[in-house]
Amino acid sequence: MRKLFTIDDLFIALVAAVGYGFSFEIPKILGYPEWLSIASCLVIGMALEGLEYKIVFSKTVQNKPACRFTAFAVLIIIFFAAVYIATTTGVSILNYVVEQFQFVIIPPILIFAFNMALRQYRIKKIRERYGDGSDGFVFDGQLKQSELDKLNQQNQHIHGAFDNNLAVKTKTGIFVGIKEKNAINFSGIPYAKPPVGELRWKAPEPLPESENVFEAKHLGASAIQVDYDGSILKHHRQSEDCLTLNICIESKRSKRKKPVLVIFHHGDFTYGGSADPLFYGDDFTKIYPNTVGVIFNYRLGVFGFIDFSEVPGGEKYPDALNLGLLDQIAALRWIKENISAFGGDPEQITVMGFESGALSLSLLAACEQAKGLFKRAFIFYGDPMFTYATPETSRNLAKKLLQETATTNMEELMRLSTQRLKDAQQKLVLDLASGPTRDGKLIPADMYTAYQNGAAAGIEFIIGIPSNEKQIYKSLVGEKKYEDFISKEINSIVRFLDDNYPAGAKAVRNYIAEQAASMSELEAKAKMYEQFYTLSTYRCAQNLTAGGNKVYLLYWNVKPLIENLGSGTVDVLATFCGSRKAVELYGNVLNKDIAETLQKLFRKFQSGDELRLFNNEIKGINAIDWKEFPQALIVSEKSFKCEPIADKLTEVKCLLEFLKE
Repeated sequence: MRKLFTIDDLFIALVAAVGYGFSFEIPKILGYPEWLSIASCLVIGMALEGLEYKIVFSKTVQNKPACRFTAFAVLIIIFFAAVYIATTTGVSILNYVVEQFQFVIIPPILIFAFNMALRQYRIKKIRERYGDGSDGFVFDGQLKQSELDKLNQQNQHIHGAFDNNLAVKTKTGIFVGIKEKNAINFSGIPYAKPPVGELRWKAPEPLPESENVFEAKHLGASAIQVDYDGSILKHHRQSEDCLTLNICIESKRSKRKKPVLVIFHHGDFTYGGSADPLFYGDDFTKIYPNTVGVIFNYRLGVFGFIDFSEVPGGEKYPDALNLGLLDQIAALRWIKENISAFGGDPEQITVMGFESGALSLSLLAACEQAKGLFKRAFIFYGDPMFTYATPETSRNLAKKLLQETATTNMEELMRLSTQRLKDAQQKLVLDLASGPTRDGKLIPADMYTAYQNGAAAGIEFIIGIPSNEKQIYKSLVGEKKYEDFISKEINSIVRFLDDNYPAGAKAVRNYIAEQAASMSELEAKAKMYEQFYTLSTYRCAQNLTAGGNKVYLLYWNVKPLIENLGSGTVDVLATFCGSRKAVELYGNVLNKDIAETLQKLFRKFQSGDELRLFNNEIKGINAIDWKEFPQALIVSEKSFKCEPIADKLTEVKCLLEFLKE
């Protein structure tokens, strides 16, 4: 994707060669000693070359083709004028031209060859570990016991002296982080009271103000969750006391308030958390040097999304239906109130979410309780209409939980141990349906209409759509859960289409039957499900635009390294956060060219700038003009293109009629 050397480099090399030549030969002709001629050559030549680079690669020159060609013309004129002068004075600069071109061409080729060799080595190791990837993500044996022990340490109160350089005072306590490279990381900071004991299944309560001092060196416990085979967090300690967040800042403090990036983790609302290594880039503060990074946990599964309204005593737990969302709002409020202590600007909060995290953000954008808590949002693969329209599903979940635990009322459920509830959740996994409900109170019942009516006003969006996400989900949850999930979702889609668009329902059935002739029925259904969800995510962007929001569309069309592992959430998350080592754990190799380009564009998005790159703003990358919806930035291994993508979303073309509603 990236050019090893550009035409700009070659034109600069012409004039730079002249500068090196004259600055060596003229002192030599004047009789100066050779060492002085060499010194003159280096100082004057390098200064001239640096000046050329500064001019040629300036935004003024690169941003307009006419300015760029004018610069090239000037360089050519300077070169030929210099050649004429050299010829008349007897100075030979041919050797300098050859040397300069060799310097421009050979080192990039050698560096490219080295990087390719290193990449192939990493690919070889990944293929040895994963094979064809048919077993999904595998972490057993990859993590050393010493790493797991370190991962599961807990923060303690500090009663004695502490390092003030690593401490930050918030309204709820003083937290002492740990310095790593050029960053200070604060981990496991509580943002609400622990939802344990009498607070189980209750809305999060704010923490009291405090002057106490706490360690913030170790990750907080992950939420109680389903331990899927492909989830790395099954190795991390879990607890109901999980409402914590992690903050990353530059070790060099600045008086200027910095933008804040808050990440919402993925995980189907039944697994995932802030301890996933995907969220920790090799050098986050280098990628986002002027950003305060935050990621947090929230309640999942039966602890975060369940309706007890039909359970005796359930009237005392009216918020249980969407507790996970209330946790998210509580986290954003804590960040809004306290992030300035970490150098962050509470008025410049950007949120980033993937899968269930993205879906959460799409809901919170129209939630009255979340108004003003964030300004910009990057939503990767999350359509709000794929949440539950009524509490019925969550009520059924409550009934199944009572059956599995042999309980009859809330008093008995409250007495159950955490482990007993976790075991019950694990057994219910194939039938478990746990997630947010558009209850018409916290969340609008019809999100699309809410968007069109301006419910998300004032928020700018990037909405991401992957081309191969279904394999990511399969790799995480395993074959059995995947098959059950896909079958249920296809049945729901067909029922929805039967009621709203019978021709579409017929087309979906025919498509699955046709595809099943060349692949398994499960694969055919999965392919259809992915297309429908992708189309729905596009509709989300469409409705936000109709409501007056500025929306940019991202289409991730990068091929997976291992087909059975897919390419989507994991790779995009690592690309934006720079998690090279983590993405290798997940069976892929980070594409540095794509990562650097998207990170640059995202930094512009955070700042409210136009999403444009001029030629060589990233050396070797052509200009990019990322236009608003319905245009989309299409990302592939070979190029970045900005064009409409509606025709790429589904092979069932009659479903595109939905986009005209």
